[in-house]
Amino acid sequence: MSLPLAVVLVSGGLDSCVTAALAALDHELAFLHINYRQRTERRELRAFAEIASHYKVDRRLVVDVSYMKQIGTSSLIDPNIPVPEGEISLQESNPSTYVPFRNANILGIGVAWAEATGAQAVFIGAHEAETAYPDCRGEFFDAYNRMIAACARSQVPVQVRTPLLAFDKAAIIQRGVELSAPLHLTWSCYQNEEMACGRCHSCILRRRGFRAAGVEDPASCAG
Repeated sequence: MSLPLAVVLVSGGLDSCVTAALAALDHELAFLHINYRQRTERRELRAFAEIASHYKVDRRLVVDVSYMKQIGTSSLIDPNIPVPEGEISLQESNPSTYVPFRNANILGIGVAWAEATGAQAVFIGAHEAETAYPDCRGEFFDAYNRMIAACARSQVPVQVRTPLLAFDKAAIIQRGVELSAPLHLTWSCYQNEEMACGRCHSCILRRRGFRAAGVEDPASCAG
């Protein structure tokens, strides 16, 4: 009996890599990657391709949504806005690294591809334990699933699944190790493509997560 198909949103980072490992337990995989002119676009695309090859995923879709750069207002896509160094407070409202409504845009593409391919699940590696981003919260995904159900064209609508939602970075890493996820292939830095800076919020969370998990980070990192 064949496994059900799932679309997995794979940025190339730790979270999406572990999410792919979880989805692979009971699904056939289709990988979706989004280029939105982020600073580390080429490096993330490389990580995506290498993770897809690791899981032998042939069904891949890379979509260009460069209009997000035109919309702007995020330091991840606007070179005139510096990427902040150090941790972002969970109480901070709309930090400069927030890309406006990014997850809603990405999920729209994922759900559309799921409908086109017959997949009934779209996996995303969002987690709300360590983020100030409003589109990484459980209430956002609950609302998104209600919207999908309201306009579903079949009796079994596509469902967005967030298996890491309640995890912190250490728990994500521990789960990845348990599943033998290829963490060495992932990329987390917000601003560099050669050597991770070690100073941006994403690098700090990654380094702290590996330390808390008691696992050595297989990727090189400055700082």
